[in-house]
Amino acid sequence: MSDLVTGGEAVVAALEALGVECIFGVPSQQNLALFDALSKSTQIRVIGTRNEAGAAHAADGYARATGRLGVAIVSTGPGTANAVNGLYEAGFASSPVMLITTQIDRVHLGKHKAFIHDAEGQFAMLQSVTRRTARVLHGHQIRETLLAVAEDILSGRPQPGAIEIPTDLLSARIPASTAAPRALQHDAPNPAMLGAVADLIAKAKRPLLWLGGGCIRGDAEASVRGFVEHLGAPVVTTLNGRSALATDHPLAVGSATSYPAFRKLLDAADLVVAVGTRFQAVASGFWTLPLAGKLVQIDIEPAMIGRNFPVLAGVVGDAGETLDALRDLVPGGTVDPEFIRLGADVRDELLDDSTDRIGPDHARLCDIADAVLPHDRIVVCDATMVGNTWGSYRLPIRNFRGFTYSTSLAIGVALPVAIGAAIGSGHRTLAIHGDGGVMLNLGELATAVETRAPMTLLVFNNRGYGVLKILQEAAGVTPYAVDLHTPDFVGLGKAMGMPSERVDNPDDFQAALERSVRIDGPSLIEVDLALMGEPRL
Repeated sequence: MSDLVTGGEAVVAALEALGVECIFGVPSQQNLALFDALSKSTQIRVIGTRNEAGAAHAADGYARATGRLGVAIVSTGPGTANAVNGLYEAGFASSPVMLITTQIDRVHLGKHKAFIHDAEGQFAMLQSVTRRTARVLHGHQIRETLLAVAEDILSGRPQPGAIEIPTDLLSARIPASTAAPRALQHDAPNPAMLGAVADLIAKAKRPLLWLGGGCIRGDAEASVRGFVEHLGAPVVTTLNGRSALATDHPLAVGSATSYPAFRKLLDAADLVVAVGTRFQAVASGFWTLPLAGKLVQIDIEPAMIGRNFPVLAGVVGDAGETLDALRDLVPGGTVDPEFIRLGADVRDELLDDSTDRIGPDHARLCDIADAVLPHDRIVVCDATMVGNTWGSYRLPIRNFRGFTYSTSLAIGVALPVAIGAAIGSGHRTLAIHGDGGVMLNLGELATAVETRAPMTLLVFNNRGYGVLKILQEAAGVTPYAVDLHTPDFVGLGKAMGMPSERVDNPDDFQAALERSVRIDGPSLIEVDLALMGEPRL
């Protein structure tokens, strides 16, 4: 007879088989048996967050910084509802995140008797923010179902997934399973498609490379750099793909594809080679850029090719594998030197434009951050004024997987995402927040302290929702409900046990940041914008 294990032990065994080494979660009365099983694992580190949203976001940050499966564990009803925002953001970012949650005991399921945390609609709610959601109703299904959900999450363009397990199954004794994860498979690029794209690149004199998040998700660092340097063409990236190539690489132009100066380069290009991007709204000028008649697209998901702009040709394939194949098919060193110089000139113009938009004080803050922080840093930007200006477009990134941001432009994401990124990578992580957004997950300061996450939280305080005020004024609307009462962030940080200080000028900022990076653990710096002003979008 097979050995018997609890359902919770079956979950943990499946996670261990997947190579999971860290999970983020919140214990509750519904998942006690699962946390009991986790307490006995010698492989998996459990990070307790203060909110289920924080658990999902931290798992997302972990996944983005490491390229590995991020796992969050919550419980049925309110716990799962809280986690939905994190799954939504992970989906926008194409991040491999698994949510393991509970359901009420099977005897009560579907009877609408108002059992504790009864949430019959939970499955549909999870389906709305995942590619695959599964519900287990029999113990022998736990391991196989969890492995299947993980396989789906990690296949093709990564997308979040979820699994529901009734509470009684987690403590039930079930036969142990030895099912193993299957090796991930993907189709090799079609030779005819490759040939068509290679012919167009070979004929182009002024090709422009446009790299997206698929280059990061595909772990294509060496392949990207090899192809870029073989072809010798200027490179722009999306924000999701910003760390695919070091921003100080001679061929890197930047990520500000919505800035006017970029149009000069795009207009001069006779071909745009897009790799792993679906052309999100802001980056593409809300799909107004003149790409028709000059675009070829490479993406692992067939539905993405030609979705937002018509293409001359496309290749369905993994970014790294496809670029390696194209490198063998396309001659190098044939790009018009004048076009390469134009790329460098546009990079300089974008930098000048950025300086004008953010002003001299913020330009100094950016330069200071670059000089003080280690080159292998990870930068996480919230949807805030600083994040949407110099944090995302100007602050240099030299580390593969070294940049991430709120891809859905939701506020409040950066703090828990940065915690997951810092824990997963072990690198000094900079979280850039506004005073409004940081309030949404402020309790995770305690998680950062408890885990000694190597991170610096910058809170730029303008005492309001700065982006929303600008949007209201641009729409001719009187600013309303955007001026906020803000707490003493330094006092809050200290109350959590986190070294914290306040600055209001670049010189003090430099000294504070230098002290921060020497701290073994997290710290907080509040930047009072009253004397420095605010950047503009």
